[in-house]
Amino acid sequence: MPKTPNLEAQVDGPQYLGPGTFMKVRMLTEPAELDELRPDVAIVGAPWDDSTTHRPGARFGPRAVRVANYQPPSWHLDLEVAPFEVLSVVDYGDAVCYPGRADQAHEAIRARVAEIASRQIVPIIIGGDHSITYPSATAVADAYGRGKLAMVHFDAHADTGRDSWGNLASHATPMRRLIESGAIPGRNFVQIGLRGYWPERETFEWMRAQGMRWHLMGELLDRGVETVVEQAIQEALDGPEFIYLSVDIDVLDPGFAPGTGTPEPGGMQPADLLRAIRKIALRTKLVGMDVVEVSPPYDHAEITAQNANRCILDAISALAVKQSRGGKP
Repeated sequence: MPKTPNLEAQVDGPQYLGPGTFMKVRMLTEPAELDELRPDVAIVGAPWDDSTTHRPGARFGPRAVRVANYQPPSWHLDLEVAPFEVLSVVDYGDAVCYPGRADQAHEAIRARVAEIASRQIVPIIIGGDHSITYPSATAVADAYGRGKLAMVHFDAHADTGRDSWGNLASHATPMRRLIESGAIPGRNFVQIGLRGYWPERETFEWMRAQGMRWHLMGELLDRGVETVVEQAIQEALDGPEFIYLSVDIDVLDPGFAPGTGTPEPGGMQPADLLRAIRKIALRTKLVGMDVVEVSPPYDHAEITAQNANRCILDAISALAVKQSRGGKP
């Protein structure tokens, strides 16, 4: 009888073979395993979408994003690095999120991310709707010190609503909750790519009162993405030492990311977003990241999941360059 291929052969083979972890990296499930292996980066899924206000399906995002790559990464052409030869990256599974139980789901996400961040390992969270950023970034802020963490947020929407029809834990409210809770100072909250017709004027007045900074999509087109991102980094780090990066995939134009809950025309191109992510990971102390709002039921040819996968992979690659130069990721 033919021999069953061993795990090494499956991992080194095509992407459709082997484990369904992110880029087929090693799977860990317990904090003791983190202590033993001491990885640099840990991927964790947050499969929650009960907080959406339009199209659901982001609960299926973590699984789709994990496997949305056509071959194992070896050499990043732009950065000239083999990221998984430099960094130890593991997949820490999913936070257990039961449908209809927002408090339980958010606490499970916070606890799972805290197990990573408290060990000075960089958590990269795959959503899930954008409400998962509240527990995720809270866990990172608690690990590094409240007031010491800044937020750079790519999104078509500000997500600073007071509530959504009475729901305080909506995907339209996480950034407001982070500021109100004291996890991240408003003056160190920088948003990039906002456009469309929401939020309303009163919410922007609240944002201005908190000292938040934002860069509309029109500004990116007028001044250039690279110039705006450079300014955003300076604004975010006006005081804090560390960066949390949140990427809502709907910051991309719907032509590049149709598989999302609230698509907004006129967005960024993937090449610009990836370059911005690399710059932030290279230039700052990136200690946490999430990529959210991928809804596979609305995706076409997996292009949304592929773009989300590359956002994570490019961040890891940039962290690998940083470590190879002597800096911690």
